[in-house]
Amino acid sequence: MSKNYIIIGGGVAAVTAAKAIRKQDPEGTIKIYGKEKSLPYNRIKLSKELYSNLVSEDVLIKKDKWYEKNNIQVFTDTKIIGVDAMAHTVRTINGEQIAFDKLLICTGSNNRKLSLDGAEQKGVFSIRELSEAEDFKAYIENKKHVVIIGGGVQGIETAWSLIKEGKIVTIVESCPSLMGRQLDERTSVLLKNKIEEIGAEVILNAEIERFSGGNEVTGVMIKDNGLISCDSVLYSIGVIPNIEIIDSDKIKVNRGILVDDQMKTSVEDVYAAGDVAEFQGEVTGLWGSAMEQGTVAGTNMVNGNTAYKKILPATIFHAFEIELFSIGLVDESRCDNTITEEDGSLKYVKLFIKDNRIVGIIALGDVSKSAPYTQAIENQISLEGIDLDGISVSRLMDEINIRNNGMKKYMCIPCGYIYDPKKGDPDEDIEPGTLFEELPDDWVCPVCGKEKDRFAELK
Repeated sequence: MSKNYIIIGGGVAAVTAAKAIRKQDPEGTIKIYGKEKSLPYNRIKLSKELYSNLVSEDVLIKKDKWYEKNNIQVFTDTKIIGVDAMAHTVRTINGEQIAFDKLLICTGSNNRKLSLDGAEQKGVFSIRELSEAEDFKAYIENKKHVVIIGGGVQGIETAWSLIKEGKIVTIVESCPSLMGRQLDERTSVLLKNKIEEIGAEVILNAEIERFSGGNEVTGVMIKDNGLISCDSVLYSIGVIPNIEIIDSDKIKVNRGILVDDQMKTSVEDVYAAGDVAEFQGEVTGLWGSAMEQGTVAGTNMVNGNTAYKKILPATIFHAFEIELFSIGLVDESRCDNTITEEDGSLKYVKLFIKDNRIVGIIALGDVSKSAPYTQAIENQISLEGIDLDGISVSRLMDEINIRNNGMKKYMCIPCGYIYDPKKGDPDEDIEPGTLFEELPDDWVCPVCGKEKDRFAELK
């Protein structure tokens, strides 16, 4: 008898899980339930490409034909409001009960809400879904000044989209630096200087007291800075795993749904992946992690035995005429040594070293040249015997390249995905041992869909 697989959520974890299930079980019924009206799409583009056509097929993770070809049913605009893990059923907002043999919960996360006076006014936005991005664009069409609350990746990328549309932008951040999770102090200063040079205002260490206005927002009151007049506000202050449909008496939760390395929850036949899953005390919120967790969950839902391994947190940033790359552990206080190279312009590299290995990198400048650094971390190349005292980044990388024998890897410049010929691309039936040069001409990056010519060799 064929199995009935139910997937709740319309993100990348849902798609990669469905793909993994279908690869191993050609007969089972696969149903994806998403609360949004669109097919699963690339959520990253809501900030990176705010003013692109967000309702075009270009933003979709997979197009209609792919679901048809793989006999995967997608129910859009269908919200699941309850899970009865013991009875093996889920319930839709319309009261329909749907039975499952295996269930995957990948409901993602919700944006953290602002709890300030005036936050309920018109003109105060937070973007997590495509419809929210469209509502925001419609509202500010004839507006001039947008205050962005949150100096992380999403906030700055959105600010850049708005600047290019001719809007006046002020970025307000409560911390002493921009992108504090990804950058060191020096890189943050360089980024701030460039943003201000292009024309946006940046306010750090900001304590927001309230929003002014009546029916519509007219300003943001900041302690010690006074009132910033504006006609719209967009905030991005973090996310919270969306566990609202979970009965915590049955399925164990902490910040997110607790899972083991096979993406299994505390209840048999129920799995979780992506932003809603908590593994070893962490909810990563990373696109790459969601992809991998979805694949692992889907594989194991068909009686597989695949273990999830944490991936390196990586950020590739293109905004305000800056290219920036950050990967791994970039907290100097937790490392044994750092090596920095800067040429006086917007080119800066910092290596973070712990236990005689490179564990983190920040690179500002040409992102394509960051590929070898990624390989140095992933291959865990030992620096034993190398005198690090006074060595330059360039010289150290030369030493690492000498030690790094093996098949050449390639990195996708737009998103940072690494093609490793030792692993191949099993989801596309690319066998381990397939060299990059041997990949089919129509092969594309499994993360962002870019063609082979957007990859750079890891030298």
